[in-house]
Amino acid sequence: MSSTAVMNDGARDVRSEKTGPSRNLLLSIALRAAREEARFGLRELGRRVGVNPALLSNWELGQRTPRVEDVAGILGALGVVGEQKRRIMHLVRTTGAGMVVLGDQSTRDHLAALGDCAALARSISVWHPLLIPDVLQIPDYSKAVLVAQGFSNKEAYQLATIRAESGNLIIGPGAKPITAFIGTAALTEPVGTPEIMGRQLGFLDNVVATSREVVVRIVPENTGWHPGLSGPFTLFATPPAAVAHFSHHRAGSFVPDDGGEYRGIVERLEKVAKTPLESAMLIEDLAATFAPDGHG
Repeated sequence: MSSTAVMNDGARDVRSEKTGPSRNLLLSIALRAAREEARFGLRELGRRVGVNPALLSNWELGQRTPRVEDVAGILGALGVVGEQKRRIMHLVRTTGAGMVVLGDQSTRDHLAALGDCAALARSISVWHPLLIPDVLQIPDYSKAVLVAQGFSNKEAYQLATIRAESGNLIIGPGAKPITAFIGTAALTEPVGTPEIMGRQLGFLDNVVATSREVVVRIVPENTGWHPGLSGPFTLFATPPAAVAHFSHHRAGSFVPDDGGEYRGIVERLEKVAKTPLESAMLIEDLAATFAPDGHG
């Protein structure tokens, strides 16, 4: 049985009654992301704030929880101000390992938490049974999905623009190793117009052919029931712990994968999915059906 406490600024703290108050994982990730962004080593930061570097490391790994004044001192030394400081100081006042952030991915706290997880991730696994995952969407596809979900055209444009910026995760110096598991329905059920769908599949085909960091695995529909059918998620393998993110209509959940449940789902998907080569061939074939001279 679990309880959820409502937090200020649109965030909810999730704790387990079985384990009691646990490490604040999002705080750990935010502190390390802020330090790396400021290009401080643990020793230099420890010298500036008068804290043993080993203790700083424990805080960043979520093994111990810093006090409010400790976090304020760290942020001051790193030069963190404004909204980023407000958000991290809010995190230190939460006590659960997981959190529900109210608001879509354009909301500052939701967007910042996703950015921290992505920045620290050594690898990212993403699964969606019905849609092309956010990180691999072109803007017009994103807008079509969002409008269909009930967002206004203005909201859809804003959120699609933010999603497009996640392209930094698949190309350029900030690219991360990403394995995307995609259900066959995402390739065959049109989103928006056939022209949009064709460009989306063409983009996916190009990413598969050219990216060294992105692996796409298509999950067939005739594999029987598997735990991935419970819903889409993204798993960030960060140094403190793996973090599963679930995108809801107007909120997002961040849950530590301490028990390896979501890593287990990824391993199950690896067994039932087509190989990368088989997946690439299928994407290429289906992309052709949506092309102007195709037969779709």
